Amino acid sequence: MRAVRFAVQLGFNIEEKTAEAIRKNSGDLVAISKERIRDEFSKIIMTERAKTGIEMLCDFDLLKHIMPELEEGWGVGQNKHHIYTIWEHNIRSLDWAATHGYKLENRVASLLHDVGKPRTKKGDGPDSTFYNHEVVGAKMAAKILERLKFPKKFIEKVVLLVRYHLFYYNVEEVTENSVRRLVRNVGPENMDDLLEVRIADRKGSGVPKAEPYKLRHLRAVIEKVSHDPISVKMLKINGDILMKELKIGPGHKIGYMLNILLDEVLDEPKKNTLEHLMARAGELNKRPTAELEKMYKIAQTKTREVAEEEFRSIKKKYYVS
Repeated sequence: MRAVRFAVQLGFNIEEKTAEAIRKNSGDLVAISKERIRDEFSKIIMTERAKTGIEMLCDFDLLKHIMPELEEGWGVGQNKHHIYTIWEHNIRSLDWAATHGYKLENRVASLLHDVGKPRTKKGDGPDSTFYNHEVVGAKMAAKILERLKFPKKFIEKVVLLVRYHLFYYNVEEVTENSVRRLVRNVGPENMDDLLEVRIADRKGSGVPKAEPYKLRHLRAVIEKVSHDPISVKMLKINGDILMKELKIGPGHKIGYMLNILLDEVLDEPKKNTLEHLMARAGELNKRPTAELEKMYKIAQTKTREVAEEEFRSIKKKYYVS
């Protein structure tokens, strides 16, 4: 393994007699501690020539003692959406990750994202399917990384990325609520990493664009739903406080006043203090409910306009319309 690591780190080839000696003694790898194997493997993966490193490990009969599951994809064709075998697709995805500066967990996730495909393949030719390969692959990734003694948090992260790498997103079909569910399942702190793995998956399939319109649009929607929505919850006051201090019961009037206060705070954020809002609420409370309703409708329109303008700015940032 160290010979392979030096070859990919320093950019040289391994002489054939040396290569043959490695093949002959490849079985000795089982006597080496899993921690040392893990460390050498990680160093290979962290080079720009990681794809070459994996190919060398396979050629020298070493990979079958490290990640035999990965070799299950050798020669296994996919379907009409892919031009490469599962093996070739996985190492090409790693190649994109390695040549674009991905961190270790994202490189490993890119390598293993389709490791479950050979075990889930049904049929053959252009119409073959791989249903639930992401679920099966996530379980396989966990076992592989546990066997190699990777840290628990590292394993959890890679498993998460493999499990959700197949998320569905078409601009006209997917709602903001479904994006919220994805963010909730994956965690907002992991979304950039998930998108990196998805891009590596795309490039490993041979497509020309790393980040097409729909992925840029998804980034915009993720940013939108990750922000706190513009609502009365932003205020330093709430309905319970209003009812207690103004000695009034629940009803439409409370909602009207809160939305009017929100509109004023959006115009002047410094007004969002309990003292100011309470004083202003006292003034509003003296007005007829019908007048407050009119003010409320105007305030709601302005709030929607603010939210829409905010999203327009986000979309502009990601070059989407």
